[in-house]
Amino acid sequence: MLSWSAVIVRHVRWSSPVTQGLLLCTLTFSVILPLACHRLMYSYYFLKFMHLDAMSEQALEDSHRRGQEALRFWRDMTAAQASALTPTSAPNVPELLVTVVTARRREGQEYHYLLQVMRRLLALLGDCGKRPCAEVLVCDVESSPALNEDAALLEKQFLVVRRSAGEKSNRRARLNTFEREKQDYVFCLRQGWEMRRPRNVVVLEDDALPRPDFFAVVHDLLSRSFARNTLYVKLYHPERLQRYWNPEPYRLLEWAGLGLLGSSLLLLLFLFSSCSCALLSFSLPHLLFFAVFIMVAVEMVGRHYLLELRRLSPQLYAVSPATECCTPAMLYPGNASARVADYLERAQCSKGNAKDMVLYRIARSTPGERAHSVEPNAISHIGAFSSVRTNPARPKLLP
Repeated sequence: MLSWSAVIVRHVRWSSPVTQGLLLCTLTFSVILPLACHRLMYSYYFLKFMHLDAMSEQALEDSHRRGQEALRFWRDMTAAQASALTPTSAPNVPELLVTVVTARRREGQEYHYLLQVMRRLLALLGDCGKRPCAEVLVCDVESSPALNEDAALLEKQFLVVRRSAGEKSNRRARLNTFEREKQDYVFCLRQGWEMRRPRNVVVLEDDALPRPDFFAVVHDLLSRSFARNTLYVKLYHPERLQRYWNPEPYRLLEWAGLGLLGSSLLLLLFLFSSCSCALLSFSLPHLLFFAVFIMVAVEMVGRHYLLELRRLSPQLYAVSPATECCTPAMLYPGNASARVADYLERAQCSKGNAKDMVLYRIARSTPGERAHSVEPNAISHIGAFSSVRTNPARPKLLP
């Protein structure tokens, strides 16, 4: 029987696969990845105590600058009475209606989130060519232009609808924040559907900044067969919740598949190379070792950064079963927006049961209804200051 010292000596030799594997893992996970990823916010190696405050301040400064630039842009357009997009410039029955839901913010007004979003939409619409790729509706849930000055500033360029003064009743004022938010959302869904009868609807909250390929992604999604049988497609999911180590079952399958594919390609590469390292021989143990190695490495670096590679083409965006959180950007194919308004109107929202959770449960429990999410995100969520929740003095990014 071999002694412990003999067993250790046998396996710590450089030619031993065990030694090589331990050395590779130690160098990768203790040296290389920490040095490479300590500034990546959605990596496990992100050093919050070193970088979070500075990155949060930089994000606020960048957003403030964009907001002030957007304010000057729209004021100049209004002063010149230039009309970038009017309701009559779109088809009578638009192929796509983008409804932007906005409310007056008690805090962070100087960031002008709505004006940032509308400026980006205007630029994207200008890239569509002679035929508009969408019609845009601003839905102001306030009852007076004086209550939401940013929305009033857009009235010469876009169709703006808002509640009548009578709808701001005392009974509505007594509603909890989440129910009031849901009712505002339903109001905007109904306004968009009843006024334009669009073939498809996208609803954006006023802090959902479309990415440069936004319309290309939306139109590609609508061209896929699944879109005919879905209640909604979520266009955003918080980056910090996109990890593989997550309750979503399909991500575990994606994770395992990525590990096995990467392991197979890596071993085949070395099989046809001149490398004679014992660890790189093609065998089942080595295949499984590299599969686990790749899976752990990708998870530690951050799935979010792997998803960014899909931005090479709209056709590469992945569609998966819907996630529970959140609703800053939603695509409703066909007449789904009217169905969603009916569903939400019958539900009561409260803390812990906001409209995103209600919608998720409706899609899962209603026969014939399905819901999906798209990855990576088609918008950037720029709202550091919420219009419905309590805000800290200086909001921070959420890693």
